[in-house]
Amino acid sequence: MELKQRYKNINDTLNYLRLQVQESIPFARSYVPQFSDPVQFFLWLKPQLKYRNDPKDTELLQSFGTLMINNFYGTPGMGDCDCFTIAGLAGCMVQKWNNKKLYITLAGRNKFTPVHIWSGVILDGKNYPLDFTNAIPGKIRSYPFTQNLYLKDINK
Repeated sequence: MELKQRYKNINDTLNYLRLQVQESIPFARSYVPQFSDPVQFFLWLKPQLKYRNDPKDTELLQSFGTLMINNFYGTPGMGDCDCFTIAGLAGCMVQKWNNKKLYITLAGRNKFTPVHIWSGVILDGKNYPLDFTNAIPGKIRSYPFTQNLYLKDINK
């Protein structure tokens, strides 16, 4: 499923992003293999993704299945950082990692104007930021402000 609307505010976008993650769980269960850690997951998913900005004046949030199969752009895996965040979170949620803690990172100039988002997981006390706009796992760009928002693990 895809959600396409005019951008309202970050809270509205986050509410729809969470809904898209929930919508993505069944697809993730059938599509994503089990991995021993988030780095392996990153290295498996990253080559399947292609970055493209949202259409002008539009917030496009694609579920993981839509991103990979029935893509808005007609190219599997094509989306932006919020689409990749949805895919990353859904993929991590279906992993059978014990003691995982999933989060979203919002980044920007201040708390109210985020310009970038990525997923991440803390596993056995180790932090794995999963910014699929970067070429390698664990790499994050510097921003004046970042904020982590934690999600409930569906496997608990």
